[in-house]
Amino acid sequence: MALKLIKLIIAVSIILLYFLSFWLGFGLYFSKKTAPEKIIFEVEKGKGIKTIAQALEKKEIINDQWTFLIEYELFVSPQSLKAGEYLFSPPFKVKEILTTLIQGKIYLHPLAVPEGLTAREIAELLQSRGFGQEDDYQRAFLDTGPISSWDRKAANLEGYLFPETYYFPKSATARQITLAMVSQFKTVFNKGWQKQAHKIGLTIREVVILASLIEKETSLPEERRLVSAVFHNRLKMGMKLDCDPTIVYVLKLESRFEGRLHSKDMKLDSPYNTYLYRGLPPGPVCNPGRESLLAALFPADVNYLYFVSRNDGSHEFNRTFQEHQIALRKYQKSQRGLSPKEAAQIP
Repeated sequence: MALKLIKLIIAVSIILLYFLSFWLGFGLYFSKKTAPEKIIFEVEKGKGIKTIAQALEKKEIINDQWTFLIEYELFVSPQSLKAGEYLFSPPFKVKEILTTLIQGKIYLHPLAVPEGLTAREIAELLQSRGFGQEDDYQRAFLDTGPISSWDRKAANLEGYLFPETYYFPKSATARQITLAMVSQFKTVFNKGWQKQAHKIGLTIREVVILASLIEKETSLPEERRLVSAVFHNRLKMGMKLDCDPTIVYVLKLESRFEGRLHSKDMKLDSPYNTYLYRGLPPGPVCNPGRESLLAALFPADVNYLYFVSRNDGSHEFNRTFQEHQIALRKYQKSQRGLSPKEAAQIP
């Protein structure tokens, strides 16, 4: 009788063990059928495994917290789950979730920094995207240490915050993001570019300043090298650059820009005013992209000295002031008024 009882207990135990194994295996390798498309899940720093399991169940990433906890104890413990944001996509499998959380494969948010933004505008963009506070970036951008060996004259990082699509965790600090942008600039501005800058008689700083003007003057790829040629030619001849974006930059810094330039703005007493002062402005007026940097290094082989807007985003380029006056009058007819730059050049 005792032997039969023992055999019964063993048989029941085997059956229970079989079902337990099946249950755990099912929980590990099969997904939650009612799972939504994608979920960003955050593990807060200092939270315990039970709290994390409850949150996973509440978000409908796992079927139930108890299966998750048992499987954690059997297969993972005592390894800890790393804090951070995670992106989970269906099918949600406990084994994959545990592996992701243990290895700390946190979700990196894409951050597109467009060409032509100023440092202040980049700081505003970063805050709006949830990457910290604007003031933190304003302070980080004043630290010229990361670029000191390239530009000893830099008062800030304007011009060196390279426009690119980056991927950061939401926990990234202002300094980490700033260093990533400067590092990307250094990667792009390679040895070949540095040799070309030396060949055309410009420092890296001067190339960046010139590229920032090109970036703000035209958005058309086919025009960048032509605009560059105009500026290079004017610099060689000692002509003033007459570049509107240099004045706009100062007005924006002083929060005085009203959306367009006025006649009085052309007389602004600032070293950035390229209508009053010859040569390049003291610093970049934005953070130029790859193509504008290339254009600054490799201007078109033309003798243009002027360009005027066609009012459709493109420009007409001219060699003489007389040709330029004709172009101004030509395109004046198709607009309601002239910009201060154009008006100032018509007798």
